[in-house]
Amino acid sequence: MSKIIVSACLLGCECRYKGDCCKNEAVLALAEEHTLIAVCPEQMGGLPTPRDPAERVGDRVITVNGKDVTEEYTKGAEAALLLAKLNRADAAIMKANSPSCGKGVIYDGTFTGAKRQGNGVTAELFADNGIPVFTEDELHMFSV
Repeated sequence: MSKIIVSACLLGCECRYKGDCCKNEAVLALAEEHTLIAVCPEQMGGLPTPRDPAERVGDRVITVNGKDVTEEYTKGAEAALLLAKLNRADAAIMKANSPSCGKGVIYDGTFTGAKRQGNGVTAELFADNGIPVFTEDELHMFSV
């Protein structure tokens, strides 16, 4: 049985920036064969729910109101990585497009809904530490 770190919002936790979730039944179904370990890096970094929307602007994470929350995102990413390492996680399934969890494509920092190539802070840290990262849109590619 593999251990998989999963964005908590995909499991039904109402922890997204606007206080809702994006429960994904296909991700939940993985619990039949794998151990799922929920993380919300934004909350783990000390940010409240709900909270102002944030996007990556270069190496920084900035809210729609101009507040720099890079430190909180970094702290949350490091806490999620520690949890992954302590549990010897085999992979991660993270929320697509997120400034924390997105992989491959994220919002571009203009708060217009436009996207660009890039990774969220946590997804990037996981990948840099050898943890395979998938989004809920990539479950067809997922295997551990």
